[in-house]
Amino acid sequence: MKKLVLPLSLVAPLFVFSQAKKKDTTTRVTNIEEVVFQRQTGKTTDLSAVKISAKDAQNVASISGGIEGILKTLPSVNSNTELSSQYMVRGGNYDENLIYINDIEIYRPFLIRNSQQEGMSIINPDMVSTVNFSAGGFEARYGDKMSSALNIYYREPKKLELSGEASLIGGRLTAGLASKNKKLTALFSGRYRNTNLVLNTLNEDTDFNPSYWDFQSYINYHISDKFSLSFIGYYSKNDYEMIPKAKSVTFGSLQQPITVNIGYAGREEDMYKNMMGTFSMNYKPSDKWRFTLDTFSYQNREKEYYTIHSQYELQTFDPSTGAPVVSYDVGGQIENARNDLFVRTYGTQFRAKFSPNVNSDFEIGFKYEKENLKDLTSEWKLVDSAGYSIPRPANILNPRMNEGDLELFYSIAGRNHIEPTRLSAYAQYSQKFYWGSSKVFVNVGARVANWSFNKETIFSPRFQFAIKPDWDSDMLFKVNGGIYYQSPFYKEIKDLDGNFNADIKSQRSIQLVLANDYEFEMYDRPFKLTTELYYKKMDNLIPYYMDNVRIRYSGQNNASGYAYGIDTRLYGEFVPGIDSWLSASYARAYENIDGRGNIPRPTDQRLRFAMFYQDYMPKFPSMRVNLTLVYAMGLPNGAPVFTDPYQYQNTLPSYKRVDLGLSKVFIDRKDNKKTYGFWSNFEELTLGVQVFNAFNINNTVANQWITDYNSNLMYPVPVRLTGRFFNVKLEFKL
Repeated sequence: MKKLVLPLSLVAPLFVFSQAKKKDTTTRVTNIEEVVFQRQTGKTTDLSAVKISAKDAQNVASISGGIEGILKTLPSVNSNTELSSQYMVRGGNYDENLIYINDIEIYRPFLIRNSQQEGMSIINPDMVSTVNFSAGGFEARYGDKMSSALNIYYREPKKLELSGEASLIGGRLTAGLASKNKKLTALFSGRYRNTNLVLNTLNEDTDFNPSYWDFQSYINYHISDKFSLSFIGYYSKNDYEMIPKAKSVTFGSLQQPITVNIGYAGREEDMYKNMMGTFSMNYKPSDKWRFTLDTFSYQNREKEYYTIHSQYELQTFDPSTGAPVVSYDVGGQIENARNDLFVRTYGTQFRAKFSPNVNSDFEIGFKYEKENLKDLTSEWKLVDSAGYSIPRPANILNPRMNEGDLELFYSIAGRNHIEPTRLSAYAQYSQKFYWGSSKVFVNVGARVANWSFNKETIFSPRFQFAIKPDWDSDMLFKVNGGIYYQSPFYKEIKDLDGNFNADIKSQRSIQLVLANDYEFEMYDRPFKLTTELYYKKMDNLIPYYMDNVRIRYSGQNNASGYAYGIDTRLYGEFVPGIDSWLSASYARAYENIDGRGNIPRPTDQRLRFAMFYQDYMPKFPSMRVNLTLVYAMGLPNGAPVFTDPYQYQNTLPSYKRVDLGLSKVFIDRKDNKKTYGFWSNFEELTLGVQVFNAFNINNTVANQWITDYNSNLMYPVPVRLTGRFFNVKLEFKL
């Protein structure tokens, strides 16, 4: 049997294979010439996956981080804040995305309320070798989430290396080593970030002191060609301190401009500490069999402490003269929280893969998890207007003579502790074959899971089908789909009173994705146009409020909904030798709560356009530039927490942002230029300037709702994002 290995295509896994039968009349044996996929570490045969270059992720100019920063330029991914590494996919929220590192599922912090509190993503771009992202219709081997799956594979260093980065907002240092026989490899990386300078571009008087740092390790020991051991370790600590003083925001319309002046007292101190360890054993007795056993442990400790008293004054202005009109009263509010969360998850998973030939794969997996959740919640808000607490029974004839108890606007208190067990298993089969002269790929599978807390068992069948007709045009048609569940965890089971609901069920989504990949040449350079149509039918939904970037669930399965849209991306070498792309999408997402009718979900995206562009000067190729552009229609901000979403439908302004990265490469050994003296120690040396929010656009991430006593109306006061910021970055590799 003769095998020929060809590389995968540019972005998505376009499966190219052929087989021709040659009959030997002497021996009467049929020899099959096969063309197979390139089998490298981290490669995937998932038809729904898009491959992202780790190098592009390192180059992108992004405050939130490399991998997530470049994901946000894909048509299916949406985010309305540059400070957050979280993202929404095809009408889903931040909690509906799977994230894996070396096939181990990881978790994000749970109590993050606003993007200013976020530290760095757990994904370290300097350690990444392969990035595979699926926006829906993914394989059965991925877990139970309704929106997307991101699978990151870390790299093994091939020699002794040391690299680093220093900038105005932080730095990193990465060291790698490999033994002479490559049996032992190790990669260590530490990062630090402080976004105080970036946050100072906010239009407010606030003292910020956010500091984030982490340390990661990836160690491999190859005992033999068949057996290897690996370990991933992770520790991070984020501290967020904030003392607000004053803020002035102008909003409303040209006919009725409104200014709110807010004075503050108090402070906020938050802490987020995460640890993770994974030990893996890989055994490959032959080319046909592969076995993997992983043991993992994850621990998360979060504290959210704040007491902030704000006093505000609403004021209007005469649209013709601009003179202030005294028509609104003053008010104030006190927000207090003492929230503590402890999450520990540990377990083991076993995976086996059997490939009887290069065109067939059987795969099974089992996973056991033990969870420990301790949640102590004490959170309340007092709203006061002209000396009167809201809410309070109204006296229509004389509002200043209201009677009744003074009540808090809301109060959440809970003491919860559970130790459930989660079991899951999957099986899938994939096959490549000829159908006439067309090449076909099929993947079918299913997974089953049980959670002891709500005593629910879910079954999730999934399928993928692709056909590449024998046409002159290089096209691939795909159909993916299945039943996808959102298995509940800490956030979904917690209701608005602060208690865990043991009767909560998994949210369910029935998905269908139709896609086409068209590869062609233009100006003698390769390009690829990808188009995807999708539809999701959802039930058992848990309604939620968008509290800045925190999702607050109602804790009840009392809604249904649907989402649909179209995604397109043109990918290729707009500049010879460098990949860039344009993305466009139109998406809608609706929900029906308690049968009251369809309303847009808080993540209803609508129209979105994004671009990631790279270039260099032809005569001076060491001068490089990358540009990230995003335009997205504003998300429905939904209702204020604890109010009726059918009575509050407010859409945020469109999100518009341009980030620019300029760099000069002083040393690059790939250019084969000689260096002398001290500089001969460097393999790479680059100095760059990043311009975040180049056009200084005042984007809005959320609304702060303020109640006017005279009219009893609630006004959405915009919460602005960061302004223009210049960052200087030095990168080196020894």
